[in-house]
Amino acid sequence: MHVQAARLVAHGQPLVVQQLELAEPAGRDVIVNIAYAGVNPVDMYAAEGRVAADGPVPRTLGTEAAGTFEGQPVIIRGYGIGTRRDGLWASAAVVPRAALVPVPADVSLQAAAAMGVVGVTAWRTVTELAEVTSADTVLVLGASGGVGSTIVSVASAIGATVIGHTGQQDSAGWVSERGADQVVVADAAGLGDALAGLHPTAVFDGLGDGFTGPAIEAMAPRGRLVLYGASAGPAGQLPLLALYRKGISLRGYGGLQDSDEVIDASLRQALQALAAGRLAVAIDTVLPLAEVNDAFTRIRERTARGKIVLDVRQAGDS
Repeated sequence: MHVQAARLVAHGQPLVVQQLELAEPAGRDVIVNIAYAGVNPVDMYAAEGRVAADGPVPRTLGTEAAGTFEGQPVIIRGYGIGTRRDGLWASAAVVPRAALVPVPADVSLQAAAAMGVVGVTAWRTVTELAEVTSADTVLVLGASGGVGSTIVSVASAIGATVIGHTGQQDSAGWVSERGADQVVVADAAGLGDALAGLHPTAVFDGLGDGFTGPAIEAMAPRGRLVLYGASAGPAGQLPLLALYRKGISLRGYGGLQDSDEVIDASLRQALQALAAGRLAVAIDTVLPLAEVNDAFTRIRERTARGKIVLDVRQAGDS
């Protein structure tokens, strides 16, 4: 079976779309037809050699996708796919049968393709780590991103008051449409002033760098800060006096620390929430497979609103 696949041929080099012959599945592996695949920062890090640097090269990248198996819609994720073995940026792939999660009837394959990372992260950080209730005032840093915008939707559906943050003025209206009651627009240097008078009880931070400190300074006593990423920079200074005097709880979310079985259970919960309207995932754009390197550029420059998805059925020009 011939497929078009986006291949990592060398770390730090652009991916190349190539035609491959799929091997026959052995053991508990199966062949799944793929329609859409999510693009995540971790995929970019893998291409750069910052994640799974000891994985096979060349290999097909892509750690989450949605498609069909035996005519039924499924999500495919986990189990070393895209890191220890070929991934999902292809029109079909050989994967472990255990990596397939059924998609509810009311969920589109496009949305499903964004749920393995974005949906699970948003659902778990809001409901498990921060345990948000309708009594909370929630601040979402980077609310125009894939995870941030989904967190806004979950917290809003719970009934919390949601403050969405973005660095771009032209994204403010879009963040409001996701469910934010108020939007603040600021870079790291201006975030403290922008949050004056606001006292969130729960903060969701996927930015790090200079954003975390001002958020802590603004927080209400006994607040909870969930750090799930550091896309703005891996280091920063924390206001330790505010951190301990306010009794702030700092909780890190690292989904890679959990087993595939744990993530699969959370994914099923998030899919049910999506089907019921208690979670919404925003798709920024759908690109053909040949434009995967453009997707990396948009992630690196943080210009995407929501999630970027590949239509792997459209190979385009390589």
